[in-house]
Amino acid sequence: MIAFVRGIVEEYGEDFVVLDNNGVGYLISMPVSEIEKLKQQKGIIKIHTYHYVREDNIGLYGFLDKEALSIFKLLINVSGVGPKAALSMLSSSTPQSLILAIITDDEKTLCKAQGVGKKLAQRIILELKDKFKDYDFIKEKEVITSRTDEGVEAIGALMALGYTRQEAAAAISKVDTDKGIEEIVKQALKVLMKG
Repeated sequence: MIAFVRGIVEEYGEDFVVLDNNGVGYLISMPVSEIEKLKQQKGIIKIHTYHYVREDNIGLYGFLDKEALSIFKLLINVSGVGPKAALSMLSSSTPQSLILAIITDDEKTLCKAQGVGKKLAQRIILELKDKFKDYDFIKEKEVITSRTDEGVEAIGALMALGYTRQEAAAAISKVDTDKGIEEIVKQALKVLMKG
């Protein structure tokens, strides 16, 4: 297995980079968002990698941090999720918002990724929800808030008003959740109106 590759980026593709490591060019598939971050960096770069080997597909998939790599590994272990779909999900959402979508049963956010339909989104949620509940790198208040009774009810109320589960959870994370549900929803609506 190849845990990481350190080198200089020789070529940027739409969904890959070619990294020169001592005269050897490694073609590494990456989320689009991570490639954009790479373009801003100069010099020698370290990319954490996963060497995917199947009968019909061998590839090297890379990420700038270990958290995104860990999520990628969990995603490709879900039946029906290949590396392309996993990369697509990590390209269309940040790792934290992807985990939030899974924890809060937000199928819409998962379906934004190319190659992910409603049934696959449901399977991802079913198989990974429990694994992400206590994922140690998540410190965002919105994830914690979405698991409290008041937080869940407030999210439901905001969703009934037309907001996505992710928007609702993000807004609720910015308000005081020690108050009643009505007050939480009012404050969250103010946050959503401000943008």
